[in-house]
Amino acid sequence: MNNSNCGVNNLRKMWIIFFTFVFSLTGCSTFPNETAEIIPKNLNVVSIGDSLTQGVGDSTESGGYIPYLQNRLEQLAEVKKARFVNYGVKGNRTDQLLKRLSQQEVKDSLKKADLVIITIGGNDVMKVFRDNFTQLNVKEFDRQRLSYEKRLDDIIQSVRKQNRDAGVVLIGLYNPFLKVLGNVKEVEAIIADWNEGSKEVVEQYDKTCFVPVEDLFKNTKENLLYNDQFHPNDKGYELIANRIFETIDGQKLEELTNKKIIYANEESE
Repeated sequence: MNNSNCGVNNLRKMWIIFFTFVFSLTGCSTFPNETAEIIPKNLNVVSIGDSLTQGVGDSTESGGYIPYLQNRLEQLAEVKKARFVNYGVKGNRTDQLLKRLSQQEVKDSLKKADLVIITIGGNDVMKVFRDNFTQLNVKEFDRQRLSYEKRLDDIIQSVRKQNRDAGVVLIGLYNPFLKVLGNVKEVEAIIADWNEGSKEVVEQYDKTCFVPVEDLFKNTKENLLYNDQFHPNDKGYELIANRIFETIDGQKLEELTNKKIIYANEESE
């Protein structure tokens, strides 16, 4: 009996070793060629900021870049529905946006967000122009830029206080004076410096992204500005939306949404 039991035990051990070896070769899966099923999920997006978020210049009055970006996102197999909440207010500067972030309605929306998209800074630059119009000095723009960067950092911290998991996307500035002043190098240098400062602030945090748009409005024969020659028109907003999508599409969207949206890389399957 003892010899019989030993034989059974030895045979059982051999089968265990055999199956362990087989499973190790197949990556611990009996179906190594099986691909993961894509399960579309709803994407909650909070858009906050100035007139570019409100959509001033949009002939349909439907939120500027938002409907274009919503359409692009919902074309993804990973996204079931992209739900946007728009908190854009014309004329807002960073100090005013900071105050609005303390409103309960805004805080409640931020807590539910997977993604927060911000347009801000253009009116901060304009304030420096207005306050120093008679004696414009590049050094004054540099000084005010540092204050702007501090407030921008406070904005991101305020968003993260409500939601540590939501990705933050900041849309860069463009030169609104191209049609009026032409290619004035000083103005272009100021916009470039403010964009670089914004990018540096954003990139201090994880799950963030800076989207440059200045180049979209330069050296183009197509009119991308509204009648006021300041805000984007419909085509301008469409180009901004496309740039946002191109910047965050793929693995970046997975990172920004804290892996709620799982990027399906078909090439690796």
